[in-house]
Amino acid sequence: MTILIKWAADAPETELLRTEEPAEIRKELSTLGVRYEQWPTYDLAPDADQDAVLAAYRDEVQRLTEEEDFTLVDVMRLKNTGQEDFWEKAKAGREKFLDEHRHDDDEVRFFVDGAGTFYLNIEDTVYAVLCEQGDLLSVPEGSTHWFDMGEKAPEFTAIRFFHDGEGWVGDFTGSPISQNFPTHDQILASRAAA
Repeated sequence: MTILIKWAADAPETELLRTEEPAEIRKELSTLGVRYEQWPTYDLAPDADQDAVLAAYRDEVQRLTEEEDFTLVDVMRLKNTGQEDFWEKAKAGREKFLDEHRHDDDEVRFFVDGAGTFYLNIEDTVYAVLCEQGDLLSVPEGSTHWFDMGEKAPEFTAIRFFHDGEGWVGDFTGSPISQNFPTHDQILASRAAA
């Protein structure tokens, strides 16, 4: 289940909001210009390729692509199937976007399976959105944010949407703010402890 946590950017020890209610999450994020939706989920083969994933979500992908004029849609997968270099690749992938950055395009992701947490730093407030299977999140172009897929069990399949194939390259701010907030794994653990 999706989690939204909100903190003042200078007070990561004090949660201002924590909710798992989809309507409340949608309302809170919409005030920031962030699109949050929950799509139906489909049973796919564990090794479903990009074509199979996109075929399963054809109607949803077509609707969103037409609404937002996306020009490129693809599937990103990180899954441990016993490959020798999995942990090395997972660590490198995690570290790539763990620092605060922005993009010249919206960052739009639909989680087919697995999970990851987007952190948005907007107007001196940090919002963590733990996304899981069925969640679509659109981070507006230019918004400062970071992403954590976790260290303990990093695994997800996501459909990615682009207006421009080059716009997804991160422009890093150099701020160390991401180091001050709970990681994806810590958020998952806090939910399990509740």
